[in-house]
Amino acid sequence: MSNKELAGKIRELAKEKNAIILAHNYQVPEVQDIADLTGDSLALSIQASETEADIIIFCGVRFMAETAAIVCPDKKVILPVKNAGCGMADMLNASELKAEKAKYPGIPVVTYVNSTAEVKAESDICCTSANAVQVVKSLKATEVLMTPDKNLAMWAQRHTDKKIHYWSGYCPIHNELTIDQIKKAKAAHPEALLMAHPECVPEVLDMADAVRSTSGMLIFAAESKAKEFIVATEVGLLHQLKKQNPAKQFYAASSEMICKDMKKTGLKELLRALQTEGPVIILPEPIRLRALKAVERMMAVPRD
Repeated sequence: MSNKELAGKIRELAKEKNAIILAHNYQVPEVQDIADLTGDSLALSIQASETEADIIIFCGVRFMAETAAIVCPDKKVILPVKNAGCGMADMLNASELKAEKAKYPGIPVVTYVNSTAEVKAESDICCTSANAVQVVKSLKATEVLMTPDKNLAMWAQRHTDKKIHYWSGYCPIHNELTIDQIKKAKAAHPEALLMAHPECVPEVLDMADAVRSTSGMLIFAAESKAKEFIVATEVGLLHQLKKQNPAKQFYAASSEMICKDMKKTGLKELLRALQTEGPVIILPEPIRLRALKAVERMMAVPRD
């Protein structure tokens, strides 16, 4: 079956089953193009919760589908590829977080949404890469524990006077981007502005013209008068950047910034998920409710 035929069958089934298709910005282009909504994980989950859909097909990785299940208890949430995981999320489990919390009694835990539902449930408040600084600043405590991404924590530390303790996790894709790779990209595209994701190491962020989340990069690129951009995040974002800004040029900071788990979902996997209505993400209700509190506390934080 051709991609065109697959796409037609997917749209037909989605309508028949009242399903909404969500695709993260790092998914392959053909999946992004067929999705009802594209974006970052939390925004997609929240948007999906506000629809009348009965089924959510989340084209992304497991923690994203779990987040959708946390905020959409009335919907069936499906992750097309069961073993599409996240290296960062896998670097911290609930038992490890409990042990870490014991070292810092009374200190609030701020957990990045790139984490498992069990870890969110052990946290006081969640954050995204876009609002981490605002979330930390919103807390009355003078010290916080941030998990699981050390680079995001160090970025937040730069912009607040609170003391931040952090777990030593990281994104295997962003953390490996080097200064030398950035220098090569800048040499090849001297007129381009560098947009970097806060999951990158501090030395890379120091070289950036703008440090933004994926959604933030889309906004920055659209609003900037610049015509060329080097993009220091997973290469999947380039598709949306080019699609939304056809008159501008975008270059990957490194062609090696590819998340294999994000690329596991294709049109065939998406169609199978619709046909079988699985694999379904099921969370124990006590964990879901505790994780939801952490997400809701984040949503209550005023934006700058």
